[in-house]
Amino acid sequence: MAHLLIVEDDELLRDGLSAQLARAGHRIDTAADGQQALDLLQAQAFDGVVLDLGLPRVDGLTVLRRLRERLPALPVLILTARDGVEDRVAGLNAGADDYLTKPFNLDELRARLQSMLRRASLPAFGAGPVPAPATPAAGSAWRLDPVLPRAWVGQDPVELTQREWVLLDLLVRQSGQVVSREDVLSAWQGAPGEAGGATSNALEVYVHRLRRKLADAPLNIRNVRGLGYLLEAAPGA
Repeated sequence: MAHLLIVEDDELLRDGLSAQLARAGHRIDTAADGQQALDLLQAQAFDGVVLDLGLPRVDGLTVLRRLRERLPALPVLILTARDGVEDRVAGLNAGADDYLTKPFNLDELRARLQSMLRRASLPAFGAGPVPAPATPAAGSAWRLDPVLPRAWVGQDPVELTQREWVLLDLLVRQSGQVVSREDVLSAWQGAPGEAGGATSNALEVYVHRLRRKLADAPLNIRNVRGLGYLLEAAPGA
């Protein structure tokens, strides 16, 4: 399993989370403040980081920014009590891959971590997982914004409709697995509306448009007959 760094100043939460993730098979190291986290990141290699924002000595956003300078592809999940929109935007713009607020559901945390680590392992996603800066990292193959309906192929922005973004986000989060038509239509129900009904026939049109917009990206949306769609690395990627 993964080697994870948990950066949390609340000792009770840090120990409890460490025990739960270790029980799930992960190897865990912990840090109680931002400086200790930076020292560990300098000394060891990690597969992912769970990062609090309200840390002593060096705050979480500073840790994230310094981490991104040296380790642009390392998956980072922010876990914090700061639930304001401006806090989420600041964390994502600093380079977090995901953002979860306290109190949280442990099953959801495990699922988000697993999804983040799985995405990071796929060659289709360039140097690492799908990050969330306002612009893509130099040299990245392609990137999906986790908040806004847009993506990039290299340094070129790709504007997506809300339904295209929801479809691609769902494929990314379940990368390597078949996503059924029913799953997509269900996800569309919770998204802001667009002209035209969210029907199975409309889905084919959106998949075609998405393939065309991402034609230069090193990935492929494969139609699995009778089952749904599968996001995979393009041949030779």
